[in-house]
Amino acid sequence: MIKDIIEKIELHKSRAKSALTEIKNWSSFGSDIFEDFEKIKTIDTFIYRFIKLQDMMGDKLFKIFLDEIGEYKDNMSLLDVLDKLEKFEIIEDAYSWMEYRSLRNKLTHEYPNNEEDVIEGIYLAMDVFEKIEAIFENIISYKNKKSM
Repeated sequence: MIKDIIEKIELHKSRAKSALTEIKNWSSFGSDIFEDFEKIKTIDTFIYRFIKLQDMMGDKLFKIFLDEIGEYKDNMSLLDVLDKLEKFEIIEDAYSWMEYRSLRNKLTHEYPNNEEDVIEGIYLAMDVFEKIEAIFENIISYKNKKSM
């Protein structure tokens, strides 16, 4: 079960990373991006994959991972799950993940008249993506050490 989730997360991570690499290669990143359909498609791809990556990790992987190491209970809240992950040094702190979720929620809303908010959200997502990627790698590393 965890193998299937990891494969799906790898796909989202890989596609988000490709879009992110393309975004980082642009010579400029301002409101002019909203005039270029190809750039809009790349941003949409990054945001979609970023959201899918975060959702799959927060809604599925974390619980399955904790269950496989005998640390998950059905009545655990997301904060309980995050606290356990912090204990096992998978995440740095539970509240950061909650902030990532807030960013995810911000990215799902469109701001047609406030392009600066959209650009700010994209920059934040670019930074957070690398942190989420590191969390995923921590789970893989822990899993490999324990031969799950």
